[in-house]
Amino acid sequence: MEQRTLDLQVSALGLGCMGMSHGYGDARDKKEMVELIRRTHDELGVTFFDTAECYGPYTNEELVGELRSPGTGTMPTARRILTVDIEK
Repeated sequence: MEQRTLDLQVSALGLGCMGMSHGYGDARDKKEMVELIRRTHDELGVTFFDTAECYGPYTNEELVGELRSPGTGTMPTARRILTVDIEK
C-alpha cells in the first residue's frame, strides 16, 4: 500500500459523528449535536471529526460546519466517499 505524508495535524482521538444523524435510531437534536461538537473541540481539544455522506447526506458535515466561524480556518474531517456492497 502506498503511503503519503500529509502536512496536517489532528488530535490523536476523533469524534465519530454517525450517531448524530443516522444508525442508532432517529436523528438527534441539531442544537444538542452542535453543542456536543463545540464542547468536544473547546474543552477536550478534539480537532478530528469522522463523517460520511451516507449519514445524511451531508448532515454531519453541516453539524461540524457550525463549529467554524467565518475566517477561522479549516476543521479536519475524515469523510468516506465510497460505499461498496461486498455481498455481490
